[in-house]
Amino acid sequence: MSFSCGLECVLVLGCARWVWKRCTYIGSDDSATWTNATPDEFEPIPRICRLILAVYETDLHNPHYTPAGGYCLQPDCVVKRVTYEQAQGCSTPYIIYRDDEHKEIVLAMRGLNLAKESDYKVLLDNGLGRQMFDGGYVHHGLLKSAIWVLNQEGDTLRRMWEETGKEYTMVFAGHSLGSGVAALLTVIVVNHRERLGGIPRDKIRCYAIAPARCMSLNLAVKYADVIHSVVLQDDFLPRTATPLEDIFKSIFCLPCLLFLVCLRDTFIPEGRKLGDPRRLYAPGRMYHIVERKFCRCGRFPPEVRTAIPVDGRFEHIVLSCNATSDHAIVWIEREAEKAINRMKEAMGENMTTAPKAQKMDRIQTLEKEHKDALERAVSLNVPHAVSDAEAEEADEEEGEEASDRIGEEQSQSQTREEESVEAGGKTKSGRTNWDEVVKKLFKKGDSGVTTVNRDIGITGAR
Repeated sequence: MSFSCGLECVLVLGCARWVWKRCTYIGSDDSATWTNATPDEFEPIPRICRLILAVYETDLHNPHYTPAGGYCLQPDCVVKRVTYEQAQGCSTPYIIYRDDEHKEIVLAMRGLNLAKESDYKVLLDNGLGRQMFDGGYVHHGLLKSAIWVLNQEGDTLRRMWEETGKEYTMVFAGHSLGSGVAALLTVIVVNHRERLGGIPRDKIRCYAIAPARCMSLNLAVKYADVIHSVVLQDDFLPRTATPLEDIFKSIFCLPCLLFLVCLRDTFIPEGRKLGDPRRLYAPGRMYHIVERKFCRCGRFPPEVRTAIPVDGRFEHIVLSCNATSDHAIVWIEREAEKAINRMKEAMGENMTTAPKAQKMDRIQTLEKEHKDALERAVSLNVPHAVSDAEAEEADEEEGEEASDRIGEEQSQSQTREEESVEAGGKTKSGRTNWDEVVKKLFKKGDSGVTTVNRDIGITGAR
């Protein structure tokens, strides 16, 4: 009798401890050890959020949902707008914008529309471990959507970059569902830069706002130099390892799902999570906007923390009434704007070194953090992870092969033009078929299993 009572007491105490730890766990705990972001690196975020919000407008000359301070863009510089009807269920709506002030070409995509069946089809087109890509796993439906967008806009983006003197930065941005498409689109472009006129890697950027978990951990770390993810405090989506399709099947009972996921993940060891190559994560470098504190009411002046985490990469569900509201692009834009203004004020007050010197030091720090993250992924035995030395070697091989492909394509293009002129016809440049480009990343072995093709110099396919 006494033994059973003792066992019950231990069980009750254990459950009470678990409930206490889960209920007192807040979003800011995920980034407690991270460093603070600087104004220079975070400055584009509020502007990108406004561009994503602009996708929701039908007429930017007469906007209906203008954020505080306006969209701060030139409507006439919107090169193209694609609606749901034009996307034909293959992608969320997006715009292509030429930002002459900041020298950027931006493709911005909106998030999930709960009223659109086509968005659910993209989400549901997946399965655990279904799609292998570039030495890791990705969300199948989001990858298909990214390929579709490139098939539609690849030539437009290439032409715009060449017309702007090859000086502009190519920016892909998205919110929620659109963030996953933008991130995978970036991965494809980085590996096939010659298809966009040979654009350098350092002129490609992706901003994933409230990011979906769309790629395995080795890819999330490897592309942290070009993909930047932004999370507002308790946002549920980057923390939920449950497949996207299951999340949005249960959208009307989301609190129940989050509680069950929280309970399940409690009993999964960290090593097992890291060792599962099919487990998807939020991509790239993380920026965490923190604005609330434990047992405090209201919002505090936001601060932004950043890191390239390998273990502890938003692995814990936060049982918070703000878990869904923090996912809204409207709130993210507001808090990001407050955060950047606060950072600029603090920087002005504490200026001790020249701005250029500070910027150079920060660039070197970011590069070192990326290298350290790659090495840590290898040390933790993350599946398919590559060290910094291996990544650099693969980049060099990829660059050489890309140059060869550019030369071959230019030679073939010139030959076609000469033949066309001789025949008295009109010259017509062939469009890139991105489906065929992506297929070259794979090959089938004797067993019939599709694997990564290591013969084409793709980074991380070693």
